[in-house]
Amino acid sequence: MGARTRVRRAGRAVFRVLRLRRSRVGLQIAVVALVGGVVGLLLGATVRHDVGPVKTRLSLRPALDGGSTVDVAPLGSISVDSHSGPFSLVISVTELRPDAARRALQDPASLGGLGTSVAADLRSAVILLAGRALLAATAGAGLLGLLVFRRRRYRRTLWAAGAAAVGVVVIGGFAVLTWRPQAVAEPHYTGLLANAPTLVGSAEDIVRRFDVYSEELAGLVADVSRLYDATSALPTYQPDASTIRLLHVSDLHLNPAAWDVIRSVVRQYGVDVVVDTGDLTDHGSRAEDRFVNPTRSLGVPYVYVRGNHDSVATENAVRRVPGIVVLDGAVRRVAGLRFFGVGDPRFTPDKTTRDDQVAEDALARYGRQAADRLAALGPVDIAVAHDPTVARQFAGQAPLLLAGHVHARRTEDLGTSLLLVEGSTGGAGLRGLEGERPTPLECSVLYLDRATRRLLAYDDITLGGLGLSSAGVQRHVAPSQLGGGGPVP
Repeated sequence: MGARTRVRRAGRAVFRVLRLRRSRVGLQIAVVALVGGVVGLLLGATVRHDVGPVKTRLSLRPALDGGSTVDVAPLGSISVDSHSGPFSLVISVTELRPDAARRALQDPASLGGLGTSVAADLRSAVILLAGRALLAATAGAGLLGLLVFRRRRYRRTLWAAGAAAVGVVVIGGFAVLTWRPQAVAEPHYTGLLANAPTLVGSAEDIVRRFDVYSEELAGLVADVSRLYDATSALPTYQPDASTIRLLHVSDLHLNPAAWDVIRSVVRQYGVDVVVDTGDLTDHGSRAEDRFVNPTRSLGVPYVYVRGNHDSVATENAVRRVPGIVVLDGAVRRVAGLRFFGVGDPRFTPDKTTRDDQVAEDALARYGRQAADRLAALGPVDIAVAHDPTVARQFAGQAPLLLAGHVHARRTEDLGTSLLLVEGSTGGAGLRGLEGERPTPLECSVLYLDRATRRLLAYDDITLGGLGLSSAGVQRHVAPSQLGGGGPVP
């Protein structure tokens, strides 16, 4: 082997060692920048700033989905999906400024300009927070670099601090690029209320004190409604006298507490009509027929379709109650709306005869037959079915489709039709206690324009399951193509 060859091979070996060492150093710098930057943001990315008549604290918190949250302790919080990114903006209202609030309330001119003043204060606070976040991340990475690389490696420390600063700029730029100002039209309000049924814990206590629990749960709905109206100052759709309010419930499954919730929502929201997408009962027996009696005291029309746990005898018992409209393949006009619906083709009251006995394609075929019948009757405003598979077959024949059955709320945009699948308003009855956590009680208030009869917005109401004390109201604005004659206010 010649000397030239040996020198060439030695040079390649030295190059590989240097490249490996350089890669290892680069990885160390990246880790220090990431860890130090995150710690710096968590510890130092906080500012206190006056926003209008209140004192606030702005901070950044790790969050995969981004977004912004306004904490109004002890009432709850308002969240909006304002942006994407690994950090969310949290604005905590810490204190009311009495003098500023008094001036704003006593001076009409000051009160009129309060919105502009709050917007300017908030903008200044966010800019200040961005600068603080940049400094905090840079300082955090620099301090960690001094600890890891020692004092003799100032260059690596500077590289780590610079990388953290660049990371903050990139995250901030991504938040700006994904900023969604329209998200303020769909706030999510949540809160833990003091008068919640916290004394009701075990299943034994629930049974023994069920009357008290039902009354407390109904009061919970009333309180969260008031708090939602009082604390949400975000620009959202506001119902008025020209709005039809429809309450969508489903899958009560013999839970008496559901009637207290329904009665409270009807009263608090001024509901014009209740639509029940089935499964009032568990076994469809004659003894369960009395469960429908509370509908007499609601004071509003009640529209119903049979579920797979409801027998034909159950449907006949429901039909005999004054004020209930049973949808059975004909068009019915209720509260100014044209409804069409069909009962579920199955009767599967127990686990041995559950839904797997009727294949998905059979349900779809049944839905298509009902859709053909609807096509001959003419267009309607709302098509109703118990199972979403059946309801999907009405797509294009009604702008709004309602269903239940799956005990989980979801929304499906089918083009010219919107399918709203409701959760269990009865918390799936006793079945809701079978899992590790109780099934939540869910219902929704839909706002429809009285002239066009199109959906404008809807509120999803969620109450913690048996024994829980949480409550939430989520406002949604309907897609523009379903809004009926113009943009949503």
